[in-house]
Amino acid sequence: MLRASLIIPGGYMTQHQRVREQLHLLEAQLREQNLWQTSAPAASAFESTQPFCMDTLEPFEWLQWVLIPRMHALLDGQQPLPQAFAIAPYYEIALDATHPSRDVMLVHLQQLDALFSDENA
Repeated sequence: MLRASLIIPGGYMTQHQRVREQLHLLEAQLREQNLWQTSAPAASAFESTQPFCMDTLEPFEWLQWVLIPRMHALLDGQQPLPQAFAIAPYYEIALDATHPSRDVMLVHLQQLDALFSDENA
């Protein structure tokens, strides 16, 4: 069964197009939830060796300042996309259950993860 969002005039969206669309939706959601920042964290915050820079960035900061720009760079360069990709499980743990944006953000992250599953790649 095809979803309407996968169809563009003249054919189907490529994985790159679907990923870019989901990144734009994720950014829009961050902005709508007032989680988008106007100033980048200190450069030292990006030197973390921890996954998701969990010791130096808040979870939403990592999305804005690391994931979204790096994925756009891959897409802009027509580079291969990651094969194994699942960030929603981290966010299920990292975001407090009472965070007002948790549920809606998890939906967007799960949709992004689904684009990298075997059946969608």
